[in-house]
Amino acid sequence: MGNICPPLLNVFQTAMLTLNLPDTDIRLERNGDRLQIWDYVRMRWVALTPEEWVRQHFSHWMTEGLGYPLARLGHEISLTQNGMQRRADAVFYGKDGRPLVIMEFKAPHIAISQKTFDQIRRYNLVLQVPYLIVSNGIRHFCCRTSSDRTEFLKTIPHYLEIENQ
Repeated sequence: MGNICPPLLNVFQTAMLTLNLPDTDIRLERNGDRLQIWDYVRMRWVALTPEEWVRQHFSHWMTEGLGYPLARLGHEISLTQNGMQRRADAVFYGKDGRPLVIMEFKAPHIAISQKTFDQIRRYNLVLQVPYLIVSNGIRHFCCRTSSDRTEFLKTIPHYLEIENQ
């Protein structure tokens, strides 16, 4: 876990819930009195927040466990909706470069609510993807969407199952 001052790390670990995701190699460092986490997608250190903790673990699971190509993953993707700048937490792109999956992450202590689904649906009005994923690191939801319906899936599909969409 890098060069973390033990008391600072203990405070963070005590505050975090154990995620319902596989363990992965996460790099942390201290920058003054702040903790940072290595974002292997953006290739830079970012502030460690509970939401970022979930994003990093979930992204590792998607790329390492479910076969989603790292090269097609983007974190904090800007989009414009009704003249307002928004930012999707993560987006996977298909072979053709079009968005395929939008992901929205919440901190582990934040319950997934209708408001969360409304937020990701608004992003989908712009990106028009076939899959939406919402997670707080404890509970994960995946929906397949089309113009006329939304279907909740029991599991998050492996990349091979959706790559030709």
